[in-house]
Amino acid sequence: MMLRWLTLLSVCLLFCVAVSAQQKTSLFKKATRWLETENDSNYIEEHTKDITFRIFGSRKYNNYDIVDNGIVDGSITDNGLVNSKNSKEVLYRPNTPFNVGVGVNYRFIAVNIAFNLPAINKNTGEYGKTKMLDLQTHIYTRKLVVDFYGQIYEGYYIANTRRLINSFGSNAGSNNVEMIRPDAKNVNLGLNVQYVFNAKRFSYRAAYLQNDYQKRSAGSFLVGGEVFGVRMKGDSGLIPSYIQKTGFFNGENFYRTRIFSGAANAGYAHTFVYKQHWFTTLSISGSLGVNYTVMNRINQVDLKKAGIQLNNNIRISLGYNSSRYFAGIHYVYLTTRSQSPVPDTYQTVGAGNFRISLARRFTLKKQLF
Repeated sequence: MMLRWLTLLSVCLLFCVAVSAQQKTSLFKKATRWLETENDSNYIEEHTKDITFRIFGSRKYNNYDIVDNGIVDGSITDNGLVNSKNSKEVLYRPNTPFNVGVGVNYRFIAVNIAFNLPAINKNTGEYGKTKMLDLQTHIYTRKLVVDFYGQIYEGYYIANTRRLINSFGSNAGSNNVEMIRPDAKNVNLGLNVQYVFNAKRFSYRAAYLQNDYQKRSAGSFLVGGEVFGVRMKGDSGLIPSYIQKTGFFNGENFYRTRIFSGAANAGYAHTFVYKQHWFTTLSISGSLGVNYTVMNRINQVDLKKAGIQLNNNIRISLGYNSSRYFAGIHYVYLTTRSQSPVPDTYQTVGAGNFRISLARRFTLKKQLF
């Protein structure tokens, strides 16, 4: 008798779970229906059910800049006036390789594998070595663009060392200055989501995934939001010692900075098509939001302050596209500009990817799934 009751109870529970799952699936479909769209075939030729093979070369980026807009030259002009404030900056750059790889697309699945070929990347050591884990991912659906940044970079060089020495003159000291910073480490985590209004006639996928073919010119407005968390640190001050006493960054120095930001964005993207096959896709968006920054100083109180966040995102792609073949270059670059606790200063973090792609699409007689 007990076994029968347990069996009946189990059947009832399974029935309830099935009904609940069906209701949730139905609710999910209703909630995501606004993401569905039907392409205008006069503008977009879909190839997501084809298998797309590609070979590519790419270089990823992660840059960090310290900018001071409050530096006063101090020199006297011909009319006797003191020169106005100038912008000075310290530019940290990683020494990243140019990778070569292969990839494949089918439906919603995309797989890319890239390799660092020593024959292409001959590192002489002039700019030091960079260790990196870059999980940067760009997802292009019909109506949404999702950019995920998961980056860990260790080992930078200061790209404008010579210019800094020339700008600050004798105060910069000897030529034996800190240029390579193997101790500098950056962690950058972020998410950017944008909605594409004219998905029926404009396709990001054509330029960046190669599983669409855009035959006529069209564009779309974009709107979305983004959140970022950044940490940059070194074993010593991130502002080089040879300019620390010149008044740069108000004489302050810090060995670690942490930035947390959120912003809303808006922009526009357009694909220009020439003779049905040659294309140029241009996209730009700007963001406005707030950030909270903490700067850690050695043996001093931390600097903390909320400030204005200004970001921008640029995408450029150009090349040749048809029903079967694709050849093109793509460039995606995000810049986050965060106001710092020191007056007239800010920090920027740049992340992006440059890629060259050659692709071929193959029509399947029978779908894999």
